[in-house]
Amino acid sequence: MNNRLDLLEKRYNEIQELLMKTEVVSDIKKSRELQIELSSIEDAVNVYQDYKRILSDLEEAHSMTKDKELAEFALEEIERLTKEKEKTEEMLELLLVPKDKNDTKNVLMEIRGAAGGDEGNIFAGDLFRMYEKYAIKQGFQVEVLNALEGTSGGYTLIEFMVKGKNVYSKLKYESGSHRVQRVPITEANGRIQTSTATVLVMPEADDVEVDIKESDIRVDIYRSSGAGGQHVNTTDSAVRMVHIPTGIVVTCQNERSQIKNREKAFQILKSRVYDCLQAKEEAETGAIRKSKIGTGDRSEKIRTYNYPQNRVTDHRIGFTTKQLDRVMEGELDEIIEALITEDSKRKLKGEE
Repeated sequence: MNNRLDLLEKRYNEIQELLMKTEVVSDIKKSRELQIELSSIEDAVNVYQDYKRILSDLEEAHSMTKDKELAEFALEEIERLTKEKEKTEEMLELLLVPKDKNDTKNVLMEIRGAAGGDEGNIFAGDLFRMYEKYAIKQGFQVEVLNALEGTSGGYTLIEFMVKGKNVYSKLKYESGSHRVQRVPITEANGRIQTSTATVLVMPEADDVEVDIKESDIRVDIYRSSGAGGQHVNTTDSAVRMVHIPTGIVVTCQNERSQIKNREKAFQILKSRVYDCLQAKEEAETGAIRKSKIGTGDRSEKIRTYNYPQNRVTDHRIGFTTKQLDRVMEGELDEIIEALITEDSKRKLKGEE
């Protein structure tokens, strides 16, 4: 472990020197790549420096035991520093787990009402509010890019950005099919019904990572339609973009301005194309680890929200909490931390 950490520390210092060179500063892509790499190893390097200080202090404490007047104090210090050393070693093991290159990025999230008709759409709305509340608690920002409301509430589709520090590292495990078991407000007989909504989480792409040419996009302008309102169906402001090479289609009609809808549609398109290219790269290189938590596919059933029993179960890791009411208020930390911990354990086993 120490050898790997020595190499990381050496690389950290190299990157800092490189980032001061004029030719690197002027190369936006190279500079950004180095900054991302620096950020990805910074925590490990800082903890390693603390670890070396602890080892030095331990060595000094052992030497103090030879002095009768200081021996008692030295033994207390050895006990304290040994515990600190063991705790720091555990931290370093986790920090050495290979990082996802997208962990520091913002995310584009998409939630769709799926099985269950109106109840599926209502549940999609509940999930959106859950993530919105979680984001606020984390100090993240949420921006709705596109939304199609359901006739009885919720959304048939809602797409939104979540921006902040290391957002993808927190929300990347949320992709999949979320199942709800409860008595729908649309159910007159009081019977429990199972409905689903799908969630898709994609890292935000920037212009450096995805170069989309104008000639590769077909843009269609049409008249907005929706749940109502005086501005619906009055202007040709809705935008549909088709990325011809991949066949990816996105639409945006929430803004009254065609220009704003075009900007948001392109923002969604970039992330979708980036996600598509990543999936293709992983398939070609076999880069998907066997230890990965879930496939990330929207069809994979990942979690059940059981309202009668106030229970949430994540099926991928067998995690259950009896605090569904708090989870729906954005208290997702316990679930997300459990997923992160299990993912780290599996990756460590995979490396061994």
